[in-house]
Amino acid sequence: MSDQQKQDIEDHKGLAVVAYMIFFIPLLIAKQSYFAMYHANQGLVLLITAVVVNTAGTIIPVIGWLFILPIGNLFVFILWVIGIINAAKGKIEPLPLIGQFDLILRPEEADE
Repeated sequence: MSDQQKQDIEDHKGLAVVAYMIFFIPLLIAKQSYFAMYHANQGLVLLITAVVVNTAGTIIPVIGWLFILPIGNLFVFILWVIGIINAAKGKIEPLPLIGQFDLILRPEEADE
């Protein structure tokens, strides 16, 4: 890892953590940071997952209310905690099961 990458991570750890609560903040403040944009993407994918889980759990009677909502929201919560920990530690690791989706274009990671 280059010094530039390390500096990017150190400068934007806080924004990366915030991305899991309000994904668009790094889009406004640090759009040139690969690290912040990576975690903004993960935060957006997590938000979409939460919306899908809650919509499905609300629409599907009984099974949705008793199984999809509690288990799905627990899954989303666990992924949220994993994402925040990864961001705080300066890691660029995808979230389990949902982290491979790229919805936000990121600046290229510097290869120095």
